Amino acid sequence: MHCTNSKDGRETGNRKKIVLAYSGGLDTSVAIKWLEDRYDVDVVAVSIDLGQPGDMEANVERARSIGAVSAYAVDAKKEFAEDYIWPALKANALYQGVYPLSTAIARPLIAKILVDVARKEGAQSIAHGCTAKGNDQVRFDVSIGALAPELGIVAPMREWVMTREEEIDYAKENGIPIPVKKASPYSVDENLWGRSCECGVLEDASQEPPEDSRSWTVSPQHAPDMPAYVEIGFEKGVPVSLDGERLDAVELIVRLNELAGSHGVGRIDHVEDRLVGIKSRETYECPAAITLTKAHQSLEGMVLTRDVLSYKKGAEQRYAELAYDGYWFSPLREALDAFMEKTQEFVTGTVRVKLFKGMAEVVGRSSPHSLYNEGLATYAKGDEFDHTSAKGFIYVWGLPLRTAASAYRTDEASGDRGE
Repeated sequence: MHCTNSKDGRETGNRKKIVLAYSGGLDTSVAIKWLEDRYDVDVVAVSIDLGQPGDMEANVERARSIGAVSAYAVDAKKEFAEDYIWPALKANALYQGVYPLSTAIARPLIAKILVDVARKEGAQSIAHGCTAKGNDQVRFDVSIGALAPELGIVAPMREWVMTREEEIDYAKENGIPIPVKKASPYSVDENLWGRSCECGVLEDASQEPPEDSRSWTVSPQHAPDMPAYVEIGFEKGVPVSLDGERLDAVELIVRLNELAGSHGVGRIDHVEDRLVGIKSRETYECPAAITLTKAHQSLEGMVLTRDVLSYKKGAEQRYAELAYDGYWFSPLREALDAFMEKTQEFVTGTVRVKLFKGMAEVVGRSSPHSLYNEGLATYAKGDEFDHTSAKGFIYVWGLPLRTAASAYRTDEASGDRGE
């Protein structure tokens, strides 16, 4: 994590401090002034780069101009990739078997950084811009509580409900500089692991998402007519190379997002169960996440035993639920991480993926730890399987069922109707 801090040298006196998760947009820009007035506090603004678009340094300057006594720009992309994305990938974490948790696993990292800054600044509280109907408020509040139960939590959007127009009027009245841009009909969140898009026409779950709601992927029908192939190298469950070129975590994800997205891979249209009890229509674009998860699952299928694969499926589902529900910093998630780490001991090898018209298809895999033995699997010359052993194996394997069938047989089943 790389951090830069900017202060304007003002004396803050004895007023308490509150740390604000600051995106640089309208909501959090207005929140700086609102928090100062409502709670009589000094605001410390924190902008965190997880791979989303935007200028972190510009955010710092804007926060200071609005009135923040201190402002931080934190580059957390490397930490996000290595300490959050890779553990989730090792668990093949897909909420409800669909969503790669791109937003969900970012929130605990943001909470951790906010806590770190709060302790450094001697702040008493943390504020975030989440609404009362979403999952993120839970993830922030629960994560902050797990890391620093002594800190207070303020969520302006739960207390002050203003329309966008009212917020703009409030900003004008208070001389708050805000980025001037056309209002989007969608609510969008982006980071290295994916882009989420909701609201507007997307709230009609019966309608196909319009193309203007997409940004990272081309429409599959307009994708190239020739497929692209990419070879992904893994070491102990972690992607380390593309087509033989070793890359750091951030660069690998960025490149794969661009490549897979250009072939229409990674589009998700999902009606999911929010933690707050609402079913919500969500659309995502996760080109790298979908491609890497499929490749990782395929490599695991080659090197892990049947019982480990079977047991891991249930653990993966619980892992995804914990991450989605805001329990990243729970003892259970940490224990599952230890299990996942053990399963990855031999998940090393190369997976070849075909990217074509919205599909990421695994078309080849190899590993020095492969349990696939062609001599045992083949039906051609060179077959090493002992065919004479099959009859005895089947006898022993089916013995419990035959025994039960004999013990539970009724007179009717045996054909004796008592006549």
